[in-house]
Amino acid sequence: MNINPADNVWILVSTALVLLMSIPGLAVFYGGLTRTKSVLNTIMMVFSAFGLVSLIWIIYGYSLSFGPDVAGIIGNLQYFLLSGIKVTDPAPASDNLYHYLFIFFQMTFAAITVALMAGAFIERMKFTAWLFVALLWGTFVYFPVAHWIWGGGWLSNIGTLDFAGGLVVHETSGLGALVGALLLGRRKEPVILPANLGMVAIGTGLLWFGWFGFNGGSALGISSQAVSAAFATTIAAFVGGLTWMFAEWILFKKPTSLGMFTGIIAGLATITPAAGFVDLGAAIIIGFLGGLICFVAVVYVKNRLGYDDSLDVFGVHGVGGMLGALLIAVFAKPEIGEVAGILYGSASQVLPQILGVLAVGIYTVVVTFVIFKIVDAVVGLRVSQDEEIEGLDENIHGERLTNEPIKF
Repeated sequence: MNINPADNVWILVSTALVLLMSIPGLAVFYGGLTRTKSVLNTIMMVFSAFGLVSLIWIIYGYSLSFGPDVAGIIGNLQYFLLSGIKVTDPAPASDNLYHYLFIFFQMTFAAITVALMAGAFIERMKFTAWLFVALLWGTFVYFPVAHWIWGGGWLSNIGTLDFAGGLVVHETSGLGALVGALLLGRRKEPVILPANLGMVAIGTGLLWFGWFGFNGGSALGISSQAVSAAFATTIAAFVGGLTWMFAEWILFKKPTSLGMFTGIIAGLATITPAAGFVDLGAAIIIGFLGGLICFVAVVYVKNRLGYDDSLDVFGVHGVGGMLGALLIAVFAKPEIGEVAGILYGSASQVLPQILGVLAVGIYTVVVTFVIFKIVDAVVGLRVSQDEEIEGLDENIHGERLTNEPIKF
């Protein structure tokens, strides 16, 4: 065996960091952006999706994603209920790690991907419908796409790269969010300001902190690549935040905290697929482009097209993930990830990245559309108009956060 204790310590810490960025990071971030009367429902959507997808990951999701390949499309069920795996076994995909630890680490990626979509559906989706969507979408979108790129499937065989989830996590969740938002339709009430920007600030910090495990851990060991990925991640985050802030300041005369927080997440999403392949100079450019292009997608494209992606999951995660995946072909530096981009004399990565973005995008859109139509036919997607206007916390969960927003 090649089990490396230091690598296992780092990946166990990284797993804890990704868990923290989801529970409570993403939940608090989304909850603060929601209207006060639906904050708890939003938080519950994140918690419930994370738990449900984690459960099906153990039952069959890991096996479908990382089990022995079937025609480049999906894994088989060799690891159904994690059968045949001993605590001391090394992971087939990374034999420096214990198999259980690799499964645990990848589980957090699957769970947060589905939970990310919740931000597009808040304040108007039935909780029952959301649970069905989470179950079906994780099974038929995330697990196959994870296999295609990370589990030895057909996209990995043609050379498509995705270091930590620009395609597997951010493109799928972003496009799934967009399709779902279009099918759900707009909220009945005019959009108002978030319930609590203090919660959003805390959530942003937790997400940023957890992203060190998300991207740094994707090196699957403690190495120079892990350090470089983590460093590039934090650079892209603050550059993305500054870019969004200055764009608002120049165009609208006000540098808002919400814009800064959103730009940070855009920078993080955009660097994610490239973090282990690019140097720090490229991270600055990628953070800038992520902040700027996601700003345009959220502020202008969304308003022009009129769709109600409540918390801009597509505009930030979808657009950022796809952009970052394409920029690998430009900025990849051989000394960091053993891959050369256009700036280092090779255009060989251009076609695999374009094919990856297109294949994942088309598949996600089609399957998400079918899933939402099925769920709508079975249980219905939307709450009643009265429930939506009164708020989902009391109507669905029988409780309320507070009569007034929390003061920080």
